[in-house]
Parts: sequence; structure tokens; C-alpha cells
Amino acid sequence: MDFSYISLSTAIYAILIAFVASVVLCPILIPYLTRFKFGQYVRNDGPESHLKKAGTPTMGGIMIIVSLLLSAILFLQGNKEGMALVLLTLAFGLIGAWDDLMKITKRRSLGLRAYQKFLLQMVVSLVFIFYCFTLPGFSTYILIPFIGTYWDLGIFYAPLICFIMLGTVNGANLTDGLDGLNAGVTLLIVAFFLFAALASYSPTLPIAGAAVGSLLGFLLFNAYPAKVFMGDTGSLALGAFVAGLAILLGMPLWLGIVAIIYVIEVLSVILQVGYFKLTKGKRIFKMTPIHHSFELSGWSETKIVAFFYVTTTIAGLIGYLAL
Repeated sequence: MDFSYISLSTAIYAILIAFVASVVLCPILIPYLTRFKFGQYVRNDGPESHLKKAGTPTMGGIMIIVSLLLSAILFLQGNKEGMALVLLTLAFGLIGAWDDLMKITKRRSLGLRAYQKFLLQMVVSLVFIFYCFTLPGFSTYILIPFIGTYWDLGIFYAPLICFIMLGTVNGANLTDGLDGLNAGVTLLIVAFFLFAALASYSPTLPIAGAAVGSLLGFLLFNAYPAKVFMGDTGSLALGAFVAGLAILLGMPLWLGIVAIIYVIEVLSVILQVGYFKLTKGKRIFKMTPIHHSFELSGWSETKIVAFFYVTTTIAGLIGYLAL
């Protein structure tokens, strides 16, 4: 293997290139999203404070993906792991874009049906998993947190990894509900795996750097008050990127630690729906995903986002101790 592009300086170059591309692209594309009326449709049962967000340009995930690609493409020659990660991100980004376009054209907060998104996501996830088996040195062994040993999942590898991928993607999707929330949380998660890639001499390193740079640039326009939302185009692509990166590093179980915000967001919805059905109308939380419950409890949007950033940072430190 050629390790010439596996260095901290290479990751920094990838970060800077993607950051500059994102900073340049956002001011150019945001007016076009507005002109073509690619505005956000806000759910009717959401917090009243979100009604003012209606009409804010969405599908900003396009800028994240394009800036990531412009940087990553410089490091893809002979980099099969990096190529797999980029294609996975693109595929989920397209699913998200389809969903966003349906919301825009039908003028509602619901795009693709749940089963449609689930089937598309499962097909892409399985294709990615089986492609991974063609990569040199790839195996069904995964690293176990805190123990430091590898376990061979054997025939259970594909179903377990598919489950983790779908959970991560939808966790990222549910986390996208406040200005700067998903972009910042995902930035911290990817930063953790970037250093893991550096420590293990993984060829995914520059691609992780490209993701960090693109998110840094996007945050300048997505932080409160947001000038653009990433939409499902961005949230599905980012969730897939995080899951794919962890899988290629042999560290999918670290997602349960480092991506704890994703996990909490998903669990809050599952618990809420399950309890609602069992009790015929009662709720555990004021509203889910759980960041909305914090809002309805009187927390400001910026305070919630900061709290989730801090939580993700602490989770990353625990993830480091689990290595």
C-alpha cells in the first residue's frame, strides 16, 4: 500500500481545500436555492419558534457534498477505501435530495414515505458492505471498545453492520432540527475518526479531512441564525459518511459512544412512539426528537446546540479512552 497520503499534513491540506471550497460555494449557491424556491417546510406540530424558519433555503447539503468531493478527488487515485466512502456519501445524498425535492414540489414537510427511504437505504448499505469485502485486507473482524481485541462476526457481519449503518444515517437525519446542530455534532464525530484514521494509517484519512473542512465552511452559514439548512440531502449523506468511515476503520461499535447524540435522538423517537401506542396517547417527552423537548422546556436554541456539542466532545474523549 502507498502510505504517501497518510499523514497529518495531508489531512490538513484536505481540510483547508474543502473549507475554502465550502466558503466559496455557499454564498454562490444559497441565492439560487432561494430563487428556485427551495425553501424549508416546517412541520405543523413543531415548536412555534420554528415557524419563522419556513422559507429558509434547504438542500444546503449540496454544498457539503460538492466541497467534500472537490477536496477528496485529489486523494482518490488508487484509494479504493476512499472511493467507496465517497460513493456511499453520494448515494445517500441522492436519496436525501430526492426526499427534499418531493417536499418542495408537494409543498409539505413529508417527502418520501418511510418504507421507500428504508428500502433505498438498505439497498445502498448492502451494496457498500459487500463491496467492502472486495477491498484488500478487509475482514469481518471488528474492534471491541475498552477491551482492545478484535471479534470475528462471521455470517452475522452483514446484518449487524447494515443495522448500524441504517441507525447512524437515521440518527443523523433526526439530529438535523436546529441551526448548526447536525453540522457541528457531525463535525466533532468525524474529527474523532480522523485521528483514529491517522493512528491506524488508514487511506480514509484525507477523505475524513475533506469532510471536516466542508462542515467547517458550511457551519459559517448554518449556525444560528441559519442562512441555509442542509436538508435530507446533507443529513443522510453525513450519516452515511460517518457510518462508512467507522466501518472501514473496523470501529463501528464506537458509533455507540462517539455518536451518542445520534443514538439518543433515535431512542427518544422509538420510546415516544412505543409508549404512545402502549398507553393509547400518553407521552414520555414533550416532543421528539428530544432536542424539541428541550425547546419546549424553555431552553434556547443556541443553548441546546452548545449542550449537544459539549456532550459529543465528552463522548469523543471517552471514545479515545476506549481505544
